[in-house]
Amino acid sequence: MARQPRRKQLKYVTRNDWTRDDIAKLFDLPFTELVFRAAEVHRQHHAANEVQLSTLLSIKTGGCPEDCGYCSQSSHHETGLKATKLMDVRAVLQAAAQARDNGSTRFCMGAAWRNPKDKDIPALAEMVRGVRQMGMETCMTLGMLTPGQAAALGEAGLDYYNHNIDTSPENYANVISTRSFDERIETLENVRDAGINVCCGGIVGMGETRSDRVGFIHALASLPVHPESVPINALVPVKGTVLGDMLADTPLAKIDDIEFVRTVAVARITMPGSMVRLSAGRESMSDATQALCFLAGANSIFTGDKLLTAGNAGEDKDAALFAKLGLAPMAAEQRVVEAV
Repeated sequence: MARQPRRKQLKYVTRNDWTRDDIAKLFDLPFTELVFRAAEVHRQHHAANEVQLSTLLSIKTGGCPEDCGYCSQSSHHETGLKATKLMDVRAVLQAAAQARDNGSTRFCMGAAWRNPKDKDIPALAEMVRGVRQMGMETCMTLGMLTPGQAAALGEAGLDYYNHNIDTSPENYANVISTRSFDERIETLENVRDAGINVCCGGIVGMGETRSDRVGFIHALASLPVHPESVPINALVPVKGTVLGDMLADTPLAKIDDIEFVRTVAVARITMPGSMVRLSAGRESMSDATQALCFLAGANSIFTGDKLLTAGNAGEDKDAALFAKLGLAPMAAEQRVVEAV
């Protein structure tokens, strides 16, 4: 029997019947009205001025056989990134301890795989157990999982598994050809069946249309159970990747800050109980843009100098921003409670 997930108590009625038209109408609202509604929803279900600090570590870098058009770790791209083997468990736990000491309450571990091999699962499970013993929330992103692999990670106590859908179903083939949208959903189902909370979001600013952003949010908000965690990433263009080179040639394709905040706000309104994670791309955002994202319902960030292989704002800059905005890091005991 799959273990019960350590899921937040949800004290509201969740809508899973959102239509694309519903979501398009939210996007079309006057900006201040949209952000106001999102802020109201956020305050009904989350602490208004608290943001979870998370750390993301690449435990196996580069050499991925997938051809994701945004990814510096794809073996299809010439980005100068050197592939590495899976990190030693002790090194991962040392990094987790440092992250905890720097204020993070969530530790995420990412490996550049299409899918892990069964022989890797014992080491991954040991990492999960070790990080949880430190009192931190655990998350992994390892590519596709079989039901058995998901069950093993669930038995080790993994809190969340990240597997992003990236974009709308219609735009998906323009970004990735080596894995289908349906395969993404299948892994989410395997994770859910194993009693692990789902972390699933995507990337905006890949040259997609607003209709694609509507489709992306709709695909998440119409799932039978909303992802407990929804990361919203702004594309970080990497030279040598398909999308990085495309945006270098057509910079106007980059999403503007107001449209990015709109996406965060619509995610908050349609998935009120989820943690909406302001993820990649923050290092190029102004303090004002980040403040609008927090107002619109984002309540988690990745801190530290690096996200997998991309740069990030860093603890000192984040601390200064929090002080300026009067935000407080979310305490560990507020993160998750045992399901009943």
